Amino acid sequence: MPHRPTSPKRPQLPIGWRRLLARLPIPLFRCGLGWIFRGRLLLLHHVGRITGLDRHVVLEVVERAPDKSSWTIASGFGPQAAWYSNLRAEPKTFIMAGTRHHAVTARFLTPDEGAEIMARYARCHRRAARRLCAFIGLSPDGTDGGFREAGRSIPFVRLDAGP
Repeated sequence: MPHRPTSPKRPQLPIGWRRLLARLPIPLFRCGLGWIFRGRLLLLHHVGRITGLDRHVVLEVVERAPDKSSWTIASGFGPQAAWYSNLRAEPKTFIMAGTRHHAVTARFLTPDEGAEIMARYARCHRRAARRLCAFIGLSPDGTDGGFREAGRSIPFVRLDAGP
């Protein structure tokens, strides 16, 4: 019988002061201070699939293309995250990275692509990778293979810049 990764227990959405803290970077981006995040965060604009209202969320950039034409992000709350579901419904949107706006199209990555991205991310940001895995209930063994296995159960999205 082939080994299948167990589905991680997704964390609860933050409420109260934790939600306030998580949303604090949004006004900083709006005031033109996105540069202080040094490319590690971006502001994603998305349209509510039910309400049609404009929504915003700040997400960590897991990987950026060397030519700065794409950004890869991960959904720590799984495919049920509102922004993830909204991008599934309408993949064309825009982001703010630093102080610049970019029109992007979302491309949803396969589990194998996610595995490779997570392994590369863990090589550069070992502690952050472990925290992400712990946050979503995964416990990789600290090797590239362990992070690859974890990356198979995390939904990754590549945001490709273009018209």
